[in-house]
Amino acid sequence: MQRSLFGPSLLRQPRAVWAVAFACVISFMGIGLVDPILPALSSQLNASPSQVTLLFTSYLVVTAVAMLVTGWVSSRLGAKSTLVAGLVLIVVFAGLAGASDTIGGIVGFRAGWGLGNALFIATSLAVIVGSASGGFAGAIVLYETALGVGIACGPLLGAVLGDISWRGPFFGVCALMTVALVATALFVPATPRVEAPEPLSAPLRALRHRGLLTMGLTALLYNWGFFTMLGYVPFPMHLSIYQLGAVFFGWGLLVAIFSVLVAPVLHRRFGTAPTLYANLLLFACLLAVIAARTGSVPTLVVAVIAAGALIGINNTLTTQAVMLVAPVERPVASAAYGFIRFIGGGLAPFAAGLLAERYGVALPFWLGALAVLLAAGVLASGHRLLAAADARLTVARASAAPAPADRLHTRRTGGAPSVHPVRSGAD
Repeated sequence: MQRSLFGPSLLRQPRAVWAVAFACVISFMGIGLVDPILPALSSQLNASPSQVTLLFTSYLVVTAVAMLVTGWVSSRLGAKSTLVAGLVLIVVFAGLAGASDTIGGIVGFRAGWGLGNALFIATSLAVIVGSASGGFAGAIVLYETALGVGIACGPLLGAVLGDISWRGPFFGVCALMTVALVATALFVPATPRVEAPEPLSAPLRALRHRGLLTMGLTALLYNWGFFTMLGYVPFPMHLSIYQLGAVFFGWGLLVAIFSVLVAPVLHRRFGTAPTLYANLLLFACLLAVIAARTGSVPTLVVAVIAAGALIGINNTLTTQAVMLVAPVERPVASAAYGFIRFIGGGLAPFAAGLLAERYGVALPFWLGALAVLLAAGVLASGHRLLAAADARLTVARASAAPAPADRLHTRRTGGAPSVHPVRSGAD
């Protein structure tokens, strides 16, 4: 019999897990936090839409590149020190962005924010997976719960604070991340440095593994469509700050519900690959609807909110699949995967702005739909790897093992959970 996703084992977590999960909520708020204020930034700072979308580009591209060094840093400083360093950078640069008077300044400080975000994201997932009770799948659900709650609450908070001033959302993140920083410093135990620190080239070398590269390229193309919608659709909507906040709250709410409650059910019923194929095709169709009906605000609102369901499913199953197919340590897999996917997410909004200004609003969304269709094709090339990973996870669940393969077992060193799993012979 399947245990409830929210059974005692999942809810009874160490304080360290809850502290990191709370920080994840605030971190993921930053994704949707700026959406309601994008048009306001454009008008109040005399910036074009493409200039405003650089808030996403600088943030995500720096996050992507910085992902390449997160494993090198965390293996030398330890997981806790890396988390704290990332949170400190987010606090500082979010505050500086709120204090800036120019769009160029905000874009630059968002880049620094992205550096802190990279250190935090790559390490937080490994800490939760390595420390949480309830097994590997339960830890992924817990992580995606934090992601969903953060994404859902971000637009609402952005609307409330943005109605006071466009600076409000930036200062709000600064204050909340300070709380997360204190909680992490107090409740996450010190983690020892690994005996053999990862070389700087580890994430790039990890991409030689077909499974990890396939998932990364799939995510790059998917994120092109996702962040085209997220970063540019507020402009053709022509809604107020509160209206945009409500739309993206509905979107984020579906992300949370479908990532936590629906994705695991679909995974057990149909498996990773078939679910993702259908999910990507439906998302491509939604982007095509947006492209065909950019002048219809009701259509845009319905399509954006409905996209939250598909994005929630994709986030959970893709994150789980990456950890299953990659024959390397989790921090290295997370860094390599993050590098590729955030490149797509970072470039897409800026490209959308430029294309819309030159060729019309519809073209970026048609391009996004095509990218998501290509993502389904790339994913199909790794079908056998995903099927094998699903089989290992099924065996692990049946035997109540904490992870689906030897390489996913965690070590305990000095009483503290290690975020660096034992290497397998395939490494």
